[in-house]
Amino acid sequence: MGNSSGWRGPAGQRRMLFLFLLSLLGQALSEPIRYAIPEELDRGSLVGNLAKDLGFGVGDLPTRNLRVIAEKKLFTVSPENGNLLVSDRIDREEICGKKSTCVLEFEMVAEKHLNFFHVIVLIQDINDNPPTFSQNITELEISELALTGATFALESAQDPDVGLNSLQRYYLSPDPHFSLIQKENLDGSRYPELVLKAPLDREEQPHHHLVLTAVDGGEPSRSCTTQIRIIVADANDNPPVFTQDMYRVSVAENLPAGSSVLKVMAIDMDEGINAEIIYAFINIGKEVRQLFKLDSKTGELTTIGELDFEERDSYTIGVEAKDGGHHTAYCKVQIDISDENDNAPEITLASESQHIQEDAELGTAVALIKTRDLDSGFNGEILCQLKGKFPFKIVQDTKNTYRLVTVGALDREQIPEYNVTITATDKGNPPLSSSKTITLHILDVNDNVPVFHQASYTVHVAENNPPGASIAHVSASDPDLGPNGLVSYYIVASDLEPRELSSYVSVSARSGVVFAQRAFDHEQLRAFELTLQARDQGSPTLSANVSLRVLVDDRNDNAPRVLYPALGPDGSALFDMVPRSAEPGYLVTKVVAVDADSGYNAWLSYHIVQASEPGLFSLGLRTGEVRTACTLGDREAARQRLLVTVRDGGQPPLSATVTLHLIFADSLQEIQPDLSDRPTPSDPQAELQFHLVVALALISVLFLLAVILAISLRLRRSSRPATEGYFQPGVCFKTVPGVLPTYSERTLPYSYNLCAASHSSNTEFKFPNIKAENAAPQDLLCDEASWFESNDNPEMPSNSGNLQKVTSLLTNLGKKINGNSSYILQPQSKLDGKAGKLCRNSDLKRFASGLCLLKDLHRHF
Repeated sequence: MGNSSGWRGPAGQRRMLFLFLLSLLGQALSEPIRYAIPEELDRGSLVGNLAKDLGFGVGDLPTRNLRVIAEKKLFTVSPENGNLLVSDRIDREEICGKKSTCVLEFEMVAEKHLNFFHVIVLIQDINDNPPTFSQNITELEISELALTGATFALESAQDPDVGLNSLQRYYLSPDPHFSLIQKENLDGSRYPELVLKAPLDREEQPHHHLVLTAVDGGEPSRSCTTQIRIIVADANDNPPVFTQDMYRVSVAENLPAGSSVLKVMAIDMDEGINAEIIYAFINIGKEVRQLFKLDSKTGELTTIGELDFEERDSYTIGVEAKDGGHHTAYCKVQIDISDENDNAPEITLASESQHIQEDAELGTAVALIKTRDLDSGFNGEILCQLKGKFPFKIVQDTKNTYRLVTVGALDREQIPEYNVTITATDKGNPPLSSSKTITLHILDVNDNVPVFHQASYTVHVAENNPPGASIAHVSASDPDLGPNGLVSYYIVASDLEPRELSSYVSVSARSGVVFAQRAFDHEQLRAFELTLQARDQGSPTLSANVSLRVLVDDRNDNAPRVLYPALGPDGSALFDMVPRSAEPGYLVTKVVAVDADSGYNAWLSYHIVQASEPGLFSLGLRTGEVRTACTLGDREAARQRLLVTVRDGGQPPLSATVTLHLIFADSLQEIQPDLSDRPTPSDPQAELQFHLVVALALISVLFLLAVILAISLRLRRSSRPATEGYFQPGVCFKTVPGVLPTYSERTLPYSYNLCAASHSSNTEFKFPNIKAENAAPQDLLCDEASWFESNDNPEMPSNSGNLQKVTSLLTNLGKKINGNSSYILQPQSKLDGKAGKLCRNSDLKRFASGLCLLKDLHRHF
């Protein structure tokens, strides 16, 4: 196997290392790998170590995945060692015909990192074809008048080999009349001519037999022979003569069949039949006969087939002119085929993957592209570009190989796939182009955070809801695909106690439905807030939070509760004393009620449903104040009973009832017989309370005396005159005004201090007269205080019986206000520090000491 200089070949052949050149005229094109091999190598024969020439290691071959991209797979790459091997029969004559240089060009593709490598293999000719003549016997008629030195064209032998292996010489068998000369055509092919070296004499020898041998230059040489039979013709002393020895013409490819190419002309000076010239082809192959036709009479050469520059760019045709006397003349016709831009570029994809991650970096190779144009020159130069606007561009690697790379950001949620149209256009006139569309699918990555459909959620849930019921539904969407877009829901924070959260609400991880785990109570929990999280299943996981505020709506599930009046511990009802001299509108008492509900459900109204004597009293619809409706007389009964109902504003309304006991009297002494007549139940607890009250009363008296003594000493030090007295009649204590925060709206619009006063002649219980429109909300913290005059007061009963009765009266009064609450009797001076300010009763005149019965309303609420 011979190798040309500058080509790589198998082991044992000469090699030359080609340098890689960097072109600055445009984009860098890698230098091709060149090899040279003889034709007709066996399958599996080594061409060269391609992996080594490309700089790949043996360990890189499995990942590189080298493969050949060619129309006809004549070569293959060994995956074990990277050798380039022959995979099919290589016949140089079949591939390249008579071309002096036979080159096979193809691309190698490395799938890893997507690269092209251009490979050129020079196919060297071997002497595998002998010369051949088309005919075994050639007859040649020569006039006997032929002049010495006349030449006669002989049939050329055909040898498909090239170079030294092609036909080199002709040999003629020895003959005294003839000799042989060799000539060359413009394409370098040789043809023989017979030379007459001695005159012929038909009478002496009418026929001559010669042997023509054609020999090539191979080692060993190969040859063929043909018989030449020469017939000596009768005298015709003027042969035809062509006007030109060589006719040359250039025609365009794709010339229509039947088109005239040229016309040859020969002139014969003879006359008659000896001057009649017949034109014919000589020394042409079958291919020429299928493309051209020669008119035997006119010498016009026309086409009968289609000319294709890509198949062959020129033809040399021999033409013979023969007259009637068998004289001949010869000329050559050289037909050059000019290239036309008749082949559009071809586009092929050398990569198989058509998927790309949406987070691919800029410059990532998407596809490998190969182009080809069968035309030559400018007609074969190709410009490859994209048609349309895409986040991709085409980068040229080698002369006819390109890469499609990313130049912009990809977003599958906006554009899931691209139909990229690649257009290849040549530089012909007019230019031809072809297009190929690639569908690139964008693969999803987890690049989108779940988005809730609302910025925040607020839901209303009626209290007493059934446990397990759905109370809200949150929803978030994620445009990603698969697990990247699968959203789950979780509760991540709340304003509830962590231990209470699971007992209040839960959320479905798949649907986002929020369920109540228990029945809500508006009176205990009016609102709470949750932080819900939507989390996808991607890697890494992305999430978003949203707030859900749950408002527990009130239902009318609590009936009004009457705080005053109430039954005492012994079950007896409280009573209120009304002076018979009271004017119409006199405030008798007030019904105090609360409702644990809110809004209209806690909007209370008061109604008298039953009265001993209707018309004597009026009841405030919203205030619950009981006032006299007319002037009282002596004919009304001393005892009056009112049945009052309290209704809330709910639907349906709930209510509570209370009975008011009213006594018409001007002093406490008037009603003492009635009070003493009531049997006192024998109750150990009541007796204990009695002793407690007595003890507290004594302590209060002592404390009050100490306060009076301190005040007297302070007054003595001052220069001011003594006042009328330091204690005014009718004094009691009340707390600082205010409404406890646990009360609902409109539940307690007013509050009063209940004062009980002891006078020398009577004892009465009064509410301070406060108008509804001017009264500020107050807590009812103290009932009426009982004041007792000291033993030195002549108007104060001195016997222990009266003191015991009054003390018992106060005790029963406390029990009637609320039997279950604790009451304590404290000195007036101590109350001044705790409860705030004193209340004065103008109707009470003289007090030596006093006691105030306080009620802890906080415990009640």
